[in-house]
Amino acid sequence: MGLSAKQIASEAEHAAARLAPYIRKTPLVFSHQFSAASGANVWLKLENLQDTGSFKLRGATNRLLALSEAERSRGCITASSGNHGAGVALASQRLRMHGVVFVPEHTSKTKLASIQGYGGEVRLFGTDGLDTEEYARSFALENEQVFISPYNDPVIIAGQGSCAVEIVEELPEVDVAFVAIGGGGLISGVAAVLKQHNPAVRILGCQPFASPVMTRSIEAGKIVHMASDSTLSDGTAGGIEEEAITFD
Repeated sequence: MGLSAKQIASEAEHAAARLAPYIRKTPLVFSHQFSAASGANVWLKLENLQDTGSFKLRGATNRLLALSEAERSRGCITASSGNHGAGVALASQRLRMHGVVFVPEHTSKTKLASIQGYGGEVRLFGTDGLDTEEYARSFALENEQVFISPYNDPVIIAGQGSCAVEIVEELPEVDVAFVAIGGGGLISGVAAVLKQHNPAVRILGCQPFASPVMTRSIEAGKIVHMASDSTLSDGTAGGIEEEAITFD
């Protein structure tokens, strides 16, 4: 993975401080309805109230802040089904960089409008998140620009983990966390922070039935390639890059 879970947790602490001027510290709210229905005390981390409506702004901003001035001057390239692209677009705008976002051809008009609204240049390629990522990475290499991975980067993972730093500050007694999985960046960062805080914390990953790529990969002991069906949870759908550090 490049960095151990302990190192990721430490980097997430640093990221939380570094990101403070650029992101919102989102609310952690008690859910009376879910608590009554489950018989447990359920809290919701409202990352939907982040500036772009997603936790993805955390990792994207953390990664761009780590770039050199020379790298920033050349701009950056990314691939996204929407939320990561919006995060890169807004972070690029705030740091006065040019960002190009490659998206699958079926991406919703709402998410395309969101990326463009934050100043990102949108280009369409591919039908699945994986082929879009592979093309964007090659494009960045050919044009000597930095590729900003949605998940396959320890700096991105540490940025996503900053939301768990906030959770621990407000709810140090947290004992179970349910975390959405697409490429695995969020759960990797969150798990590293929460397990460092308390090794007994249980981390449960959640995937849509229509695209359980990481689940099937873990079962198989290797990254598998499979088609994804249509799902409301389109932000967690799609393939996983070969040798993705989130798999480990």
